[in-house]
Amino acid sequence: MKSEVMLYEGKAKQIYATDNEKVVLMKYKDDATAFDGLKKGVINNKGIVNNRVSNLLFKLLENEGIETHLIEQIDDRNVLVKNLKIIPVEVVVRNVVAGSLAKRIGEEEGLTLSSTIIELYYKDDELHDPMINEYHARVMGWATDEQLKELHAQAHKINDILKAFYDSIGIILVDFKLEFGLYEGRVILGDEISPDTCRLWDKESLEKLDKDRFRRDLGKEEEAYQEVVQRIEKALA
Repeated sequence: MKSEVMLYEGKAKQIYATDNEKVVLMKYKDDATAFDGLKKGVINNKGIVNNRVSNLLFKLLENEGIETHLIEQIDDRNVLVKNLKIIPVEVVVRNVVAGSLAKRIGEEEGLTLSSTIIELYYKDDELHDPMINEYHARVMGWATDEQLKELHAQAHKINDILKAFYDSIGIILVDFKLEFGLYEGRVILGDEISPDTCRLWDKESLEKLDKDRFRRDLGKEEEAYQEVVQRIEKALA
């Protein structure tokens, strides 16, 4: 179903039209970026791992009642997904203090939060995805009250499912980003859930198994990504 017509190219993926307007083809790239694109590089086979991890986790979530955009994986890098009208509000779910949260509140990384924090960001590369709240989203028309309630409800449910799953394979789900879109009037989960969009720490060693290895010049990015997909595949085999 692949078309030569590329609809969109982002930092990590390309989106192509198909012969069905309700379906698009998403292709994962190996390109790696950080700090709003100021740092660029390549992580070998990152696209293959992210495609595999995302699809496995989406199937896990679907089995728990979360509707996702996943239709069918075509090959190592390409997947057919529902053509969503993206809600321009990114949802960040935080279970442990890390990254920008540590800087903002003056706490060291690693503090387990007494309850989950949900943050909202306006999805706009030129503005560097600024943090917003429900008032901004509502007044600017980025999301309705009902959609915001749905984003929060789904984010909490997804977090409960994924945190428990990752714990079962020896990984701490520190924080992660979610994107949602509208499909036939329903709010459903889109984009990806992968080591690119999650902070994942080994439970025993606290070794980082995510894109922070690239952000912070820690090295062994490919090995970390492979470790994540291998643990997930083994658990879901």
